[in-house]
Amino acid sequence: MTAHRSADLRTWIASHLDPLEDRQDAEIRSDYDLEPGRQPMATGPLKLAAVLVGLIERETGYSVLLTRRSDTLRRHTGQIAFPGGRRDPGETPWRTALREAHEEVGLHPDFVEVAGLLTPYQTGTGYLITPVVGFVREGFALEANPDEVADIFETPFGFLMDPANHEEREGVAPSGETRRFYAITHENRFIWGATAGMLRALYDRLYGAAVA
Repeated sequence: MTAHRSADLRTWIASHLDPLEDRQDAEIRSDYDLEPGRQPMATGPLKLAAVLVGLIERETGYSVLLTRRSDTLRRHTGQIAFPGGRRDPGETPWRTALREAHEEVGLHPDFVEVAGLLTPYQTGTGYLITPVVGFVREGFALEANPDEVADIFETPFGFLMDPANHEEREGVAPSGETRRFYAITHENRFIWGATAGMLRALYDRLYGAAVA
């Protein structure tokens, strides 16, 4: 990818994102996007969290930084996720995303240029996640925190942004309810749930929700 094309693409992506502001949105995305008549089960105050949607510049184009969660975690064991976690009191979403990426996979914040925010995403388990999009320059070193991360990998941005790869699946949640959700499969890795939902939200933001 040439430097000129890379700069143009960065500018185009950033222009479609929300600015860095700690705001309360009337609009949210959620685990129930494919079931608009249903509401998330969680009651009470939502737990605030943030994730880093890291776009890594490679010679062949951008790739997206993803992890497989540790098999020893109590929740979402073994699932594919963005680096991220709960926000500390008074912490902005982008600070949380950078801190958690450093703690989980060893990505130093100096290698990340934060570009903007996506619409917050509410999970059925009571989290309100702010996806923070950042461009990651090459030269970084990664090391998984074994308490949280079993694997670190990259998936081509173009593949993830191709709507032909966005499946609509149905399954039974731990609560026993039948749910519909987005899923993306790449090289035997099954990306689903909130992570796939946020990737779909990024696609909608960049290319328009009416495009399919």
